[in-house]
Amino acid sequence: MTGAAHSKKIGLVLGALLVVTLPFWAGDQYQLHLAALIAVYWILVAGLNLVVGFTGQLSVGHVGLLSISAYTFAILGGTLGWNPYLAMVAAGGLGGLCGLLLGLPSLRLPGFYFAMATMAFAMIVNELVLANPQLTGGGIGLPGPAFPAPFDTPAGLYYLVAALAAGVTWLTWNIARRMWGRAFISIRDNPVAAQAVGVPVLRAKLSAFVFSGVTAGFAGSAFASLQSYITPDTFVFELSLFFFVCIIIGGRGSLIGPFLGVVVLTALPEMAAPLAKLGNLFYGVLLLVVVLVVPEGIGRMLELIGERIRPRVARHEAVKPDLARLTRVLAEQA
Repeated sequence: MTGAAHSKKIGLVLGALLVVTLPFWAGDQYQLHLAALIAVYWILVAGLNLVVGFTGQLSVGHVGLLSISAYTFAILGGTLGWNPYLAMVAAGGLGGLCGLLLGLPSLRLPGFYFAMATMAFAMIVNELVLANPQLTGGGIGLPGPAFPAPFDTPAGLYYLVAALAAGVTWLTWNIARRMWGRAFISIRDNPVAAQAVGVPVLRAKLSAFVFSGVTAGFAGSAFASLQSYITPDTFVFELSLFFFVCIIIGGRGSLIGPFLGVVVLTALPEMAAPLAKLGNLFYGVLLLVVVLVVPEGIGRMLELIGERIRPRVARHEAVKPDLARLTRVLAEQA
């Protein structure tokens, strides 16, 4: 095992221990709630990262998918009395279906127009929620159903969303490092060249978008339960920009970078009261600093720091020509 692989393994073990033991050393219930919120946001951002970070599509309307899924979970699990787990699965399926219906026409548009289409989608969803008070509660909102034991406590809900986040991370990691991940990156870097070598551009982009819809569905269900009560004001457009900024700050084509972006942008304003009051200003300044100083994102910056601490050992192998075979080939051609 190389030094880099050994360091990654140690980091994964330490990270797993940190996640598992957090309820035992967290200072109060609010810190546990904040950790659960980070996990919920990461479930959505992990799927969105395949769309924005890997395929290069500027989706800024995922708060609409989050809203649809949260209200679906609240209606099915609360108003209609469904089992919360079944309601979560239904919300995930509806999120994927909405991603399919939105992606089929809009993914054919160039970058800026696709971003406008997703933004319009988020605004339409918010207006539909307000216009149907008999179903969604309108401006009053709906209570978010709680999960049954052992996930009916703050610690139990934290473990549930942490397990969901770990599962989504594993899925996105496998997608990113295999054939589909390479296809996504080729589409982001040069869609014409990708199509020329046989990459199904539209189908690949649509697959990533549908997957992000499913993860948004699960995130919306967990979000509704975590918040206990949801209203249209909960799903403001700034939240969608927050998800997008997390990926840009973290770095395209990376998994650890956007995760760190979610952690920093969620926890830091909440732990520093002045920053919480100036949230949009803080996000804007941080985005500007990262774009100007580290345009490739936090993930790439950490890689560069790691390479300085532990430089890669370049292996050089001498190439020895097979003179006998070369002589024989030349003699045959003569």
